Amino acid sequence: MNVILLTELRGKGGEGDVIDVAQGYAENYLFRQGIAVPATKGNLKQLEERRHNIQKREIRRVEDAEAVRDILEGKLISIEDVRVGEEGQLYGSVTSTMISDAIASQLKVTIDRRRVELKTPIKQAGLHVVDVNLYRDITASLNVQVGKPEDLPAPEEAAEDEALATEADLEGAELAEDARDLEVAEGEAAEVSEI
Repeated sequence: MNVILLTELRGKGGEGDVIDVAQGYAENYLFRQGIAVPATKGNLKQLEERRHNIQKREIRRVEDAEAVRDILEGKLISIEDVRVGEEGQLYGSVTSTMISDAIASQLKVTIDRRRVELKTPIKQAGLHVVDVNLYRDITASLNVQVGKPEDLPAPEEAAEDEALATEADLEGAELAEDARDLEVAEGEAAEVSEI
């Protein structure tokens, strides 16, 4: 069924776009929510008459989204009101609503929570990159610091742990090399004893 969108429908189109959707989806959701109208001859004629105004609004929306993207892109926000357990594991997770509220309070930009794209729930303290879909294909990436600095593992501890792991790997490699040398030596000794 063809419908005319009255507002943006994420992943489908924007105001004035004619799209094809399932009839049940159109009747039970799009029409009831005022997101779309049926693409009848009369509605298509009205659409053509309003096309100029729709294009002006579309240009304004794109400009606004790009301005917000410039504000958000690469910025750091912090969410400190979370409970952090051992090894930086969170009790619960950081939600898109929490990120949206942090953006509003710290960067003074209002973002709908549904625009925050969390690929996986944030359940670990530390620095995370989060994408925010502003309008159609305009997206901003921002850094989210989860937890208070004292909740995070100290950089020295992390460096020490990494150094110990590297040292253990080197020792393991040396032991494996020694074992190979011993096997070769035993094999050569067996060959000599056979002669």
